[in-house]
Amino acid sequence: MPGRAPVAPPYARSVDASPRLSPWTVLPSLVRPVITLSAATAVCITATGCSLGDDAPRPPVPSPTGSAAAVCRTLHDALPERVDGQSRVAIEPETRYAAVWGDPGIELGCGVPRPEVLTPGSEHYNPTAEAVEVNGVSWLVEETDGGYRFTTTGREVFVRVTVPDAYAPEVNPLTDLSDAVRAAVPVEPL
Repeated sequence: MPGRAPVAPPYARSVDASPRLSPWTVLPSLVRPVITLSAATAVCITATGCSLGDDAPRPPVPSPTGSAAAVCRTLHDALPERVDGQSRVAIEPETRYAAVWGDPGIELGCGVPRPEVLTPGSEHYNPTAEAVEVNGVSWLVEETDGGYRFTTTGREVFVRVTVPDAYAPEVNPLTDLSDAVRAAVPVEPL
């Protein structure tokens, strides 16, 4: 049908952005093994920390180049002012490749390196890594100390969102971010 998002792959389940997700039923049912992962061209960058003060969020600041930088600037302009009920926070130095909402910060980085679990030959490569699809965007799911890290798959540029446990279920912010990612970050051709 014209104007509709592509059909979700069989390993993922779409999430409607209108209802808030239940921590007891949705996250476990959304996480599915990824059978086939994209062979996206990685953008090699160096991540550095932002210094915002003692209590301020410190998102990684990617430094994409070329067409990846242009995609990230487009995404930055499309990002919402609120994510999971949290307002956007100013970060220093100002950048168009990272954003933060709330305290503790829900952090987004655009133009990040390919995750190791998606890199054939790496020590942590896992072709069956878990992923979730939210509003037409597929996200790799990685548990971290204190939260979850979600990284886009099947897109020309990798976008990473780190969500602290304070926002459980941690998948909720993706409902507010996926529309902007879907509109700004092109799908990688097969």
